Amino acid sequence: MSKRYLDALYAAVRDVPDFPKPGILFRDITPLLLQGPLLKAAAAAMAEPFAKAKVSKVLGIESRGFILGAPVAMVLKAGFIPARKSGKLPWERHRIEYQLEYGTDAIEIHRDAIAPGDRVLIVDDLIATGGTAAAAAQAVAQAGGRLLGFSFLIELADLNGRSKLGKNRIHRVLSYPRAEGKPGTGRARGGQGGPARG
Repeated sequence: MSKRYLDALYAAVRDVPDFPKPGILFRDITPLLLQGPLLKAAAAAMAEPFAKAKVSKVLGIESRGFILGAPVAMVLKAGFIPARKSGKLPWERHRIEYQLEYGTDAIEIHRDAIAPGDRVLIVDDLIATGGTAAAAAQAVAQAGGRLLGFSFLIELADLNGRSKLGKNRIHRVLSYPRAEGKPGTGRARGGQGGPARG
């Protein structure tokens, strides 16, 4: 990705202070989504490191992972799996519960979404503490798929969500605080997690 497009992607992410609660700085991607060339560039950048990985399914995490996961799947010529919050899918499901700061949450995928041996890429708009992404990885394993890695538009690096994702390949396009240079791909590294939101 060219520096021009990378700068344009950063510029299109809107900072919203004190949302959804005081003290949180929300990274709003909706201005980016409004611009067709930037949406196309974001999807291409998220897919690029996995272009030769023979991805058969892209799993998008509700809800912004749906928005980005479907175009990434199209770039990779792969199928798309929606990983939904509990009770939203109409058929038989794999269900994975995960811990939040106060209580638990769950994600679900249909039982027929992943065939044994399917090569799966997990996509979401953002990785913060990594809990939701880790639960999605468990769902892939439970269904018998092979996890190829994770691709995120944004990483909140200070929260070290990577530490919950094992030794899997992790790619992000944008990083906050801003990392200079190109989008990054690497393996998870150890460290402490942050507040319990995935």
